Amino acid sequence: MRKIMDLIANELAAAFEAAGYDKEYAKVTLSNRPDLCEYQCNGAMAGAKAYRKAPIMIANDVVDRLSDSQCLAEVAAVKPGFINMKLKNEYVADYLNQMSEDKDLGLERAKAPKTVVVDYGGANVAKPLHVGHLRSAIIGEGIKRLARKMGHRVLGDIHLGDWGYQMGLIITELKEREPNLPYFQEDYKGEYPKEAPFTIGGLEEIYPKASSRAKEDEKYRQDALEATRLLQNGHRGYRAIWRHIMDVSVTDLKKNYESLNVEFDLWKGESDAQAYIPDMIERLKQEGYAHIDDGALVIDVQQESDTKEIPPCMIQKSDGASLYGTTDLATLIQRMEDYHPEQIIYLADKRQDLHFLQVFRAARKTGIVPETTKLEFLGFGTMNGKDGKPFKTREGGVMRLEKLIGEIVEEMHKKIAENRTVDADEAEETAKLVGMSAIKYGDLSNQAAKDYVFDVERFTSFEGNTGPYILYTIVRIKSILNKYQAQGKEIGKLKIEPAHDGNEKDLMLEVVKYNDVIETAFDELALHKICAYIYDLANAFNRFYHETKILTEEDETKQKGYIALLVLTKRVLEACIDVLGFEAPERM
Repeated sequence: MRKIMDLIANELAAAFEAAGYDKEYAKVTLSNRPDLCEYQCNGAMAGAKAYRKAPIMIANDVVDRLSDSQCLAEVAAVKPGFINMKLKNEYVADYLNQMSEDKDLGLERAKAPKTVVVDYGGANVAKPLHVGHLRSAIIGEGIKRLARKMGHRVLGDIHLGDWGYQMGLIITELKEREPNLPYFQEDYKGEYPKEAPFTIGGLEEIYPKASSRAKEDEKYRQDALEATRLLQNGHRGYRAIWRHIMDVSVTDLKKNYESLNVEFDLWKGESDAQAYIPDMIERLKQEGYAHIDDGALVIDVQQESDTKEIPPCMIQKSDGASLYGTTDLATLIQRMEDYHPEQIIYLADKRQDLHFLQVFRAARKTGIVPETTKLEFLGFGTMNGKDGKPFKTREGGVMRLEKLIGEIVEEMHKKIAENRTVDADEAEETAKLVGMSAIKYGDLSNQAAKDYVFDVERFTSFEGNTGPYILYTIVRIKSILNKYQAQGKEIGKLKIEPAHDGNEKDLMLEVVKYNDVIETAFDELALHKICAYIYDLANAFNRFYHETKILTEEDETKQKGYIALLVLTKRVLEACIDVLGFEAPERM
């Protein structure tokens, strides 16, 4: 289905042309004065200079050609040259009924679907997920779901940090503790044990201890660096330990991401790119893209149009070691060979902006990525506590993600138990669903690039701009529909009627925005626009609900129209929260 604003613009374009003006001036926007009109066009003012006419004269000319409009009930020229419009109630009802009959709710899906890779995990193995991993996971999952909603083929890649210095640290610490393990016997030729010599709990104790010691003990640090080098160069025993680390860590990571309702299609890591690095570096040197600068191998990415200096992209240190830039370029080679994506979207802290600028320019310059593949970096801000500083535990440490989720769910459980509308088992499951809405909506309702305050009390409130408020609205609609059906009535093939009053039409005008909001959110990678939309939609529904007798309405035709509108409103809200990565319970 075409967006309703496009349909209005079509009529306006014909009117501009009929009046002798360029149809390009027929741009339609939502009214910024809803007390006066529903939609408006400012094209008359934009065209005044070109046609050497007063804007109001142009506006009047256009309005005169709209007297037999199919969609407009009211249209008026208002000084200095606005064209104010209100839609016909019948036209809006017809549009909504078309949405109802469409499984995609009228969404115009991509006519030429793209293959899109979303890189949004970035977790390091052998370390527990903490609150710093939250934004990447939540925003990335939303972008992946949004791209799929638009009809694209999407691969979500966790891109694990699984090949760096932390591996050398773990190997070194394990060797000191258990030197007799076969992994450390250079003459050992047999099969290594299938079971890891540590649990996830053991790993989480080993790594921070090793990391702390390396900062104080230079010999220990050098041993860890050497262990890293040997691992990356194929040391048989160290590779076996690495596989154990991966098996144990990935199992734990999957459990934690699952609790966030986040799923990855690809569990690739930095290690998967290693096979591509030697040939890549050799080619870049031979073809003159890379050169030595102060001992390091770099690619110049400065462009004439730059207003500030952009440092070269470093791909090999003076000691031959690889860097993040090396791995990212090699990963691009692997992605282009395996998946041929037309778009790759990266999620990371916004402070990584320069890094991705360098990598993207290097990838383009060297032909690793063709011009036809779009590279995008979506940098996000910091999740802060009420003190304005990065979110911490009460003791001042970095909070583990599972602890944060646990605290939110516990808070929601208390509130749900106080309502006493569900039994104990249902309350527990409902608390998980509502808690997830509190976390995800609390994050996604903010513009991604901005820092925000994670306020548990506010995010778990059933009132205001929160996830629980959105879910409460959906549950309220479900309750009305259940009661309607309990009266022996069916909701299957009901038709939405033209609005009977202002509250009903306000709700309808919110519902018709759905396809425009979803499309805009994808084009701009702006999930906060979906949050703003469903908050407005929920408010419009609740105003309608409080002012309308729905279940006690005696006019059967009117009541059926109300119920049909509620069914569509619920479908739209559920489609939106599915993109955002949470779902509604049956009761709250």
